[in-house]
Amino acid sequence: MPGHCILSHGFESGPDATKVTALAETAERMGWTHERPDYTDLDARREASELGDVPARLQRLHGLAKAAASRGPLVLAGSSLGAYISGHVSRLVPVAGLFLMAPPVRLEEAHPIDADVVPTSIIHGWDDELIPAADVVAWAHARRATLLMVDDRHRLSGHVEASALAFGELLRRLDSGTGPAAAR
Repeated sequence: MPGHCILSHGFESGPDATKVTALAETAERMGWTHERPDYTDLDARREASELGDVPARLQRLHGLAKAAASRGPLVLAGSSLGAYISGHVSRLVPVAGLFLMAPPVRLEEAHPIDADVVPTSIIHGWDDELIPAADVVAWAHARRATLLMVDDRHRLSGHVEASALAFGELLRRLDSGTGPAAAR
């Protein structure tokens, strides 16, 4: 049964970013509703940190996710900082799955990414200049997440279609209740 997806863009990006738009189109084709929150106002708050106002991003996504989860199955998806907040919010709100693109598994040593144990798919670039591939592989391994490593950098600009296909596969597994993601 299709549900709802909240697609969170990365830092200094926007809700109309290429990857998030591709995920929205995939969700729509598969009968899932979706929304793309805009965090650009929070990213501009440089006085909070070099990454803008991360706690306010978490709070905004939490409010949206809480409302959406009350209506049915929810999948959180995000790119980079959007992946980070999606993981954290999955610990606060029941979600059916997570889709993380270039997840900063160690935003800072004091604040590693955390996520609920739900079906999780990750796409990450081998040559990511911001987040070491080995860190993401180790994090995915510990969670037994589905992991697609690609020949790309942090923005995954050469793998927009691959991201959309991987996202579609997660949604298919959740819809059918089969495969490794559903077994968890």
